[in-house]
Amino acid sequence: MKNIDLQLSNLSEGAIQEKLDGELQKVFENIHDPNTEATSKRTITIKLEFKPDESRKTVALNSDFITKLAPVEGVSTTLLTGKDFASGKVEAHELCSSAPGQTYIDPLDGEPKTDIGEPIDVVEKEEKRRVIDLQKKRG
Repeated sequence: MKNIDLQLSNLSEGAIQEKLDGELQKVFENIHDPNTEATSKRTITIKLEFKPDESRKTVALNSDFITKLAPVEGVSTTLLTGKDFASGKVEAHELCSSAPGQTYIDPLDGEPKTDIGEPIDVVEKEEKRRVIDLQKKRG
């Protein structure tokens, strides 16, 4: 028989092992997260703290788990901002094409779109309503 018989999986009625299993789950979910760097190290540190009483016959055991995961990688984008002359309100939109003012074909639906992702046919219909016929005013 062992002099010290402490099985991690049996301590605290299995609660320490259950906590370790939960932390392992977090680590492996983080490893499979495509938004983290694949080769980053992940760690689980288990701290067992022993606090004996005055008689040194009973010892309180406290466990802490510190898990370090790979950080989620940041994502960048380009925004276009300006002021709507008609309403006077400031606007901001994500640049969807590779350059301001450039149209592109949306890979999701195959439709041509403006640089901020608006369908071109919708924009053209709105612009036709705003066309001012200067020839009519000459009289």
